[in-house]
Amino acid sequence: MHFDRIARSGVYGEALRKMILAFKKSRTELDNVLGFLANSALQGSGFSDEIELFVPVPLHWFRRLVRGYNQSLVLAKKLKHSTAEISMDLARIRYTKSQPTMASPAARARNVAGAFAVRRGHNFDGRNICLVDDIKTTGATLNECAKTLKEAGASRVFALVLAVAGQNTG
Repeated sequence: MHFDRIARSGVYGEALRKMILAFKKSRTELDNVLGFLANSALQGSGFSDEIELFVPVPLHWFRRLVRGYNQSLVLAKKLKHSTAEISMDLARIRYTKSQPTMASPAARARNVAGAFAVRRGHNFDGRNICLVDDIKTTGATLNECAKTLKEAGASRVFALVLAVAGQNTG
């Protein structure tokens, strides 16, 4: 994995799964409760004090247009941090199939390979970044984003997600 550490609010189980899917499908009023969960995970992460920039995982412009918003950006705006700002300088440069339609971790990794780039003229040299996303399933998207950020000079890349899929709740 190219990201250094990850923090999560919970496991992608029944209640959290329903909230996240509703949030992705226009229930933006859930931003306060999901933002609270994300902030709780951030504060308990052990890397909160190291973060200089929050980078929401970007949507392709077409998916953003259809959905009307980027749920990762909405979450990033809810995060409480004394110094870190939000950077929109990571872009999805190619339309990808929806990750849940991919059958295997390898297919998910191929789907997002080369799909991200840092905007021209932006420098992440030596910076500690925190990627913000809703769900980590195989980690392919977060991994590709972190790889791109590190190639652009980022020192460390952390990840903050609402839920991690494929883990037991017990």
